[in-house]
Amino acid sequence: MRLSVSELVCVRGNREVFSGLDFQVRNGEMLVVRGPNGSGKTSLLRILAGLVRPARGRIELADADPQLTLAEQAHYFGHLDALKPSLTVAENLGFWVRYLGRGATKPRDALNDVGLGTLADLPAAYLSAGQRRRLGLARLLAAERPIWLLDEPTAALDAAAQQRLAEVMSRQLAAGGLIVAATHGPLGVAAARELTL
Repeated sequence: MRLSVSELVCVRGNREVFSGLDFQVRNGEMLVVRGPNGSGKTSLLRILAGLVRPARGRIELADADPQLTLAEQAHYFGHLDALKPSLTVAENLGFWVRYLGRGATKPRDALNDVGLGTLADLPAAYLSAGQRRRLGLARLLAAERPIWLLDEPTAALDAAAQQRLAEVMSRQLAAGGLIVAATHGPLGVAAARELTL
């Protein structure tokens, strides 16, 4: 699988955020996108996820399932946690598994992988910011997709949760997936390439 971006231009609110952006990411690779606030990191991920249209440029996904779009093969993990507070932790994850499709990891195992297995029956309203973030990460494991688009994935995570995230990302890459992650801080994956906006 190869994700190729060429001559990509992003315009938001009549302001050109970035232009002439070119890069490639292959299966087993991670691209870390860095830059100051307002440089277009989130906009780039939203364009790749199909949530925002680019002003110009091309995005191509080669050697992937030709029946599915890029958006259908990607997880977008943004700033919002996309949880229903009245549902339990397990019910929230169950919704996403049904909506996105089942993966290689069972929902209960995904919760254990992110350290939330003992909180499965707790309403999501009682979770801390870091726990809500980890529940969002469990979705990546429970509904398998080869491409992960991660926007500040370590936000609100303590050191132990950041280490778990690094392990989860390394497993995704070892399984042949690819990751594009926007961040200000370290992600703990040594082989990642960097792109600065």
